[in-house]
Amino acid sequence: MSLSTVASAYKRAPSLEISQWHLGSLVTYLADTSDTNGAYCLMEVLLQPGNEPPPHVHTREDELFYVIEGNFDAFAGEERFSVGAGGCVFLPRLRPHAFIIRSPELRMLALFSPGGIEEAFRVGNAPAKHLGLPENAITHSTVDIEETARRMSGRGVRLLTLDEIENQLPSYHRMRSRT
Repeated sequence: MSLSTVASAYKRAPSLEISQWHLGSLVTYLADTSDTNGAYCLMEVLLQPGNEPPPHVHTREDELFYVIEGNFDAFAGEERFSVGAGGCVFLPRLRPHAFIIRSPELRMLALFSPGGIEEAFRVGNAPAKHLGLPENAITHSTVDIEETARRMSGRGVRLLTLDEIENQLPSYHRMRSRT
């Protein structure tokens, strides 16, 4: 959609109609590229420990996470941010990053600008049957990492190699090495 097109006003709230299960997480699409003329996409995401995405770097979009419930540690380069309910963290494009969930569940808003990355999350999704986490789902820690790398690379996201994690995310590497 062209950026010169005027977007329509609308109202949305989490519902089964706009929610899907993606790799053991609940993803609710509150605003996507078609709603914002490509400016951004906004999702509410419910995750649990063990379902963090692999360390990666975006070439196209900046990310902002706002925590509604729970807490997590975000790693960007040499920086580590502990983020709890009411806090947010900004992760700029071209900056390698990762995160570790520190609570039994993490509910957050995920804003990506510009939009478009949401299409990578929709691949292989299942319609949510309730607004909670799916049971016995494949997660980032159990899925075929090569398939994930291929799917995400088509959207400008590259997963980091083990050497890159050690060199570009040293505090994340140290923390993961201890577990």
